[in-house]
Amino acid sequence: MAARREQRSLFGEILDWMLAPLLLLWPMSVVLTWLVAQGIANKPFDRELAEMVRVLSKQVTVQAAAGATPVARFTLPAGASEILHTDEADDIYYQVLGLRGEFLSGDRALPVPADEDRAPPGELHFRDDTLNNESVRVAYLWVDVPGRPPTAAPLVQVAETLGKRSRLATEIIKGVILPQFVILPLAVLLVWLALARGIAPLNELQRRIRKRDSSDLSPIDERDAPEEVSPLVRAINDLLARLDQSISSQKHFLADAAHQLKTPLAGLRTQAELAQREIDTGASDPQAVKRSLQQIALSSQRAAHMVNQLLAMARAEDKEHASHQQNVNLARLATETVRDFVPRAMEKRIDLGYEGPESTAVTTVRGHALLLRELIRNLVDNALQYTPAGGTVTVRVVHDPFGQVVVLQVEDSGPGIPAAEREQVFQPFYRVLGTQVDGSGLGLAIVREIAQQHGAEIALEDANLRARPGLTEQGAAAFGPGVRCTLRMHASASAPASAPAPATGSAA
Repeated sequence: MAARREQRSLFGEILDWMLAPLLLLWPMSVVLTWLVAQGIANKPFDRELAEMVRVLSKQVTVQAAAGATPVARFTLPAGASEILHTDEADDIYYQVLGLRGEFLSGDRALPVPADEDRAPPGELHFRDDTLNNESVRVAYLWVDVPGRPPTAAPLVQVAETLGKRSRLATEIIKGVILPQFVILPLAVLLVWLALARGIAPLNELQRRIRKRDSSDLSPIDERDAPEEVSPLVRAINDLLARLDQSISSQKHFLADAAHQLKTPLAGLRTQAELAQREIDTGASDPQAVKRSLQQIALSSQRAAHMVNQLLAMARAEDKEHASHQQNVNLARLATETVRDFVPRAMEKRIDLGYEGPESTAVTTVRGHALLLRELIRNLVDNALQYTPAGGTVTVRVVHDPFGQVVVLQVEDSGPGIPAAEREQVFQPFYRVLGTQVDGSGLGLAIVREIAQQHGAEIALEDANLRARPGLTEQGAAAFGPGVRCTLRMHASASAPASAPAPATGSAA
């Protein structure tokens, strides 16, 4: 058994999608703030280092005697030496190298720039390095000496430990990050309050719906709901309208059914009372009692037929029951139904016949066998009821050569249905005016409901039959235009396109 899905909270979902990015961006903000703080902290101290390098570079001189190799000289003024050693927070180192890289002054341990870091003379550069296992910031330049190649220029470097820089960066981080620890919970609280206020109209809509009476199916006012929820409210209103229509139809159906059942039940009671009165008076007439019993049997038959029709209508309207479909051979159902009605047709002297294949794959449709059988039975029963003695009723199954549809036709030679009433006869309990036939008025309503369940098209038209040879004049005289009911259903996908020659049969 599949695990039941946990119900999700819209409030919690929106809150998660709003807070998750916020909590993800916050550590990224801390990292970016740290990098920016490092750059800000380096700038003022880099300017001091650069100024020191420029001051020391001015103390480098090149002496060249006649015929002798030029030599670089460096003299550190007394004031400059004091400046280099007055910083109490960090250690400052310097180094001066000559024209050929020889050491002139400063700290020998200060690393020399790599070849790829070499810059043109006179350009000041910075790098991060290590001196005595301690990180330092180094400013350096090669002194521009006129007449000397760039590769033979004196080098001046000044290095400083990072104590002041780290403290300044830390102060900047504290000034930026610490307020965020206060702002972040406040932002979460404000988001929470904003969501609670935003969802409040939904809670109000829920309370209004819960306060409704169970019989109140009036539409919900969309103006009282947020714009984003309007499609949902419209969908609910559409459902309420369809539910209201369905309940109204059911109430009307039940009222009509109760009214229709009153007649046979009242007849049963009346005939039973008459028979009892005949017996109680002691002057009972056997013929009168027999007639009463016959009327009781007829009324009970009508009541049973009405109940069966009501049950068939309920089965036809059951969507879940109709959804269990399979391949059904429509020709087989038609022939079996015709055989079932042969005794009744013979009793009424009606020529009941079948035209079409007995049972082939080309007449296979996708549907519910019980409901389709009920559909054919109602069509044949309706035709036999309205066809006078000596008339004809034909059940016909026609296949499509292209294998797309299967057509079922039931036609009779009865009084027919006026064109203006052909849509109304599909309504429950409706019967054509002027007919003296005793029926429930549910047959065609059941047929249409089952047809709709199977996605079939149904149509009524005049049959325009003529009296067949051998029929009595009395029967032929009562013939009308007749009715041809045509039902078109989609053929099953597995049905082949070819078919054997159709067979015909009749019973009279």
